[in-house]
Amino acid sequence: MKKQNTSNPVIIYTKDAINRSRQKEDDGPVVIYTLKAALARARAYDSVMVTHISVIDDNQEEEEEFLLKEAPAEFEEGGQSTVDELKKVDLGTAEDPRPTFLSASLTDEEEVEYMALLREYCDIFAWNYTEMPGLDPFVAVHKLAVHPSVRPVKQSQRRFRPELVPEIEKEVNKLIAANFIREVKYPSWIANIVPVKKKTGQIRVCVNFRDLNKACPKDDFPLPITELMVDATTGHEALSFMDGSSGYNQIRMDPKDEEFTAFRTPKGIFCYKVMPFGLKNAGATYQRAMQNIFDDFLHKRVECYVDDLVVKTKQRSDHLLDLRAVFERLRRFQLKMNPLKCAFGVTSGIEIDQSKIDAIQKMPEPRNVSELKSFQGHLAYIRRFISNLAGRCQPFSRRLKKGTPFEWDDSCRNAFNNIKAYLTKPLVLVAPIVDKPLLLYIAAQEKSVGDLLAQCDEDNKERSLYYLSRTLVGAELNYTPIEKTCLALIFTVQKLRHYLLAHSTNLILRADPLKYIMSRPILSGRLAKWALLLSEFEINFVPQRAIKGQALANFLADHPVPAEWELTEEFPNEEIFLVEVLPPWEMYFDGAARRNGAGAGVLFVFPKKDLLPYSFVLAQICSNNEAEYQAILLGLGIAVEMQMPQLYQLGIAVEVKKPELEPLLRYASELLAQIPEVSLHHVPRSENGPADALASIAASLAHLDERPNRVPIREQWVIPPPVKEEIDEELTEEIEESLPILASQNQSEDWREPIINFLPHSTLPVDLRERVQIRRTAPRYVFINDVLYRRSYEGLLLRCLSKQEGLQVLKETHGGICGAHQAGPKLHLQVKRLGYYWPTMLRDAIEMTRTCKPCQLHSNYIHQPPVPLHPTVASWPFEAWGMDIIGPITPKSDSDWQYILAATDYFSKWDEAVAY
Repeated sequence: MKKQNTSNPVIIYTKDAINRSRQKEDDGPVVIYTLKAALARARAYDSVMVTHISVIDDNQEEEEEFLLKEAPAEFEEGGQSTVDELKKVDLGTAEDPRPTFLSASLTDEEEVEYMALLREYCDIFAWNYTEMPGLDPFVAVHKLAVHPSVRPVKQSQRRFRPELVPEIEKEVNKLIAANFIREVKYPSWIANIVPVKKKTGQIRVCVNFRDLNKACPKDDFPLPITELMVDATTGHEALSFMDGSSGYNQIRMDPKDEEFTAFRTPKGIFCYKVMPFGLKNAGATYQRAMQNIFDDFLHKRVECYVDDLVVKTKQRSDHLLDLRAVFERLRRFQLKMNPLKCAFGVTSGIEIDQSKIDAIQKMPEPRNVSELKSFQGHLAYIRRFISNLAGRCQPFSRRLKKGTPFEWDDSCRNAFNNIKAYLTKPLVLVAPIVDKPLLLYIAAQEKSVGDLLAQCDEDNKERSLYYLSRTLVGAELNYTPIEKTCLALIFTVQKLRHYLLAHSTNLILRADPLKYIMSRPILSGRLAKWALLLSEFEINFVPQRAIKGQALANFLADHPVPAEWELTEEFPNEEIFLVEVLPPWEMYFDGAARRNGAGAGVLFVFPKKDLLPYSFVLAQICSNNEAEYQAILLGLGIAVEMQMPQLYQLGIAVEVKKPELEPLLRYASELLAQIPEVSLHHVPRSENGPADALASIAASLAHLDERPNRVPIREQWVIPPPVKEEIDEELTEEIEESLPILASQNQSEDWREPIINFLPHSTLPVDLRERVQIRRTAPRYVFINDVLYRRSYEGLLLRCLSKQEGLQVLKETHGGICGAHQAGPKLHLQVKRLGYYWPTMLRDAIEMTRTCKPCQLHSNYIHQPPVPLHPTVASWPFEAWGMDIIGPITPKSDSDWQYILAATDYFSKWDEAVAY
């Protein structure tokens, strides 16, 4: 396609347009609405060029597409959606019908009584606009409080299709006849109308107050929590639902703010005299009015959410009395109800609105992201009734990520159909009973968490109260199973706080997340926050021993446990009639180190309070910390050998103060994993007397139980097995058992040789202590390409040097051409950063700084360098540069730069700077 640079208009023809023009030449050129539309059509067809183009505005085409949208459900006329079947009754005559709805479950006598009451108070209903006088301004009036600094906005005029104009004018005439609007001249704010089509085919005129709403502050008057309102209506035998007749239009606008609501129509510019739909704080104003009208009735006889009223009665026989009292209040304040949206004398549990189910059941499979979001929006209305909603919608989550192409595969189709099938049998929930504990079941899956809040009724049957679930995101997916369980508990207490504060709660679960959070010796930031959140609730952990009740069975079926999360049944044999639960074994341990030796003491307390003491003389001289670890390992080894099912371990706190203790800690963890149930507890040293006595043999019997005990004393030293490196551990053990130990006496002074001999060939020295030392330290090293490396705490590999090589590195680092004559500890860290290691590097670094002559001469002069400065001499321009980086600079530049690289030529002093 070519573009002509002429002043004459150009028209773009498509082949079908040319064919039509040939058939009827006097029809003139075919008009393309916009150049954009023309280009789009030209791509769809093989286009050719002619000599003219005409372009007209395509607003009309956009309006046609816009008007195809249907009005929101809240704008549609229709009866209340209730569980009971409704019966239409007429309060008027054949010439003037006045319909409303009663429950079809009423008896004939009850229906007569209801009809008599409704006819008596027929004036509280409004079947048309003329029957709505509105509330007295002393009761409620709507004020906009437009910020004076906001510039008024006049929206540009919108054109409509000609056939729509009469429909719009008809609706405007209705508003004029109802005295809802008045004509206005020279308004500062003008909004456009938005016609929407109702199911009846009629047009409803709405106003786009988007710009006006931005200029108004938010009214923070609290709206009721719908979940609590629903719970407040349960347990009542009779309910009546009423809806305000054009509720917002019954409240007057403040006369000073009327012209702010001006809107443009084909008949002219009008403004509202009453509060219209679409204003920012209209809901808060209406709720404030209802609070003033029903202040003494709320939460006793009436529940109110904006313009929706529920009259509730405990005894069905007293419901007419409550209705009469409410009707009297409505008549007094001239508040009108919409009879077509009323339902009297119904009964209900907390069930899913059938209209919501029907809307979901009729929805086709989503074809794009917008339709998928619409489907999930429908589910959000009834999420309380759907167990594991987040897990069921998991296949949809991937399709909603930005940049991901929409693909409706089998997993999405199955999830879509499963949700529809689940809704074919909607659940009935109940409200909590006062002064009865709640039951909380939580479940954690790989990508979602969920919970069920339940309670036992008067018949001791579990009834569901609430379902919750959500998808795990980000780092939450990497949590361990117990951490995901804790997250599910925290999610529950945050969402259902109003329930849990009013009741004591029994948390029924196999693992105890409360104990995990509260008993951690060092709480991370996340765990500390969780512990603080849980402190205000009365939550008691109850081990889950059996599946009781259909509610729990359904919940567990909806939350399958992942296969890799191994869980064992507590009662696998159904024929067991009596199970005696014995207390766990208790283990006390302690270690003691002296100059001439070390010892470890372990004391086991039987379930029947019998004592089993052990005292060990350690085969090596070690620190007190090592002795305590030896006591732990010896005690756990005995527990594993005796196959103790449960162990309650008590002892003093043991810390890893040296790298050499890490293998002991790892070995202790391996032994703990072999005991089915272990509980670790820290006790003060004053309460650890028996184990301390066994460790300190001199005072052992003085601290033991008064009953005589014979304490066996043994010589022992635990060596943890090496970590698997390049040779499989089991294979290494087989080789060691089948082959004689190859002795190698270390004759050289190179400390690396014994480790190098052991790693590839398992060669050990003859001396027993050296053998133990090599096996204990070798797991920290790795032998790669004939070079020995040591693993640092940061996970880096440090090259191992001999004593002579290390001294040379220290010399160059300390006093070389780039040396800064650092102090000993800092020099040691600098060499480590360079990637080197030998055992005595810290001692050698300190010794070198003490014997460095320049350091001794200049150490007392703070601002004088220890050696003369070395000036950089440049013989020609750009031979040598000095560079430096400046930053980070805050705030960042407009180009998101926060560093500056500066460079100076030593010869010419020419400088350059680049930002990045």
